[in-house]
Amino acid sequence: MYDGVKAMISKEKELAAASNPKPAEVVVVKQKPGANIGAGPHLKVPSDITGFVDFPDGTKSLLSKYMTKEVFDKYYGEKDTVGVSFEQMILSGCQNIDSGIGVYAGSHDSYYTFSDLFDKVILDYHQHEKLANHVSDMDYTKLNCPPFTAQEASMIISTRIRVGRNLADFPLGPGITKDQRN
Repeated sequence: MYDGVKAMISKEKELAAASNPKPAEVVVVKQKPGANIGAGPHLKVPSDITGFVDFPDGTKSLLSKYMTKEVFDKYYGEKDTVGVSFEQMILSGCQNIDSGIGVYAGSHDSYYTFSDLFDKVILDYHQHEKLANHVSDMDYTKLNCPPFTAQEASMIISTRIRVGRNLADFPLGPGITKDQRN
């Protein structure tokens, strides 16, 4: 795992050193959203989200809770700095009305570009204020890890630890293209 993380860091440095100059900025005229649409599996692609999304009664996702008409109108047609659209980030939650969260950042910048939505979702889900400091204590001696009973140990087939790391200036999962992933 350590070698994999080191390889990602090395690749990120290599890409930063070889980065091309940024293309000329394109001016995009933001279109106004159309009539409200209903949430559900009929929404197949981000462009299907043409207006404020009405969720059915009983929908419990954090997207349905915090995506007000004002938030939607503010962000409709907007993209973060790597080009991931607001509609792309909310598509899964609009399709799947049984989703728990329903909104997925397209890149690191998404948290800033779409902060009126993400700040509320993060506070609700993680109970972590926007300006609060994240405190980590990596001292393993403070862990409370009593041994497993023989029965519990027999139930464990495998375990894994996942470390996720993304290259700077590349989109996260919802917004990355096949070429970028390759």
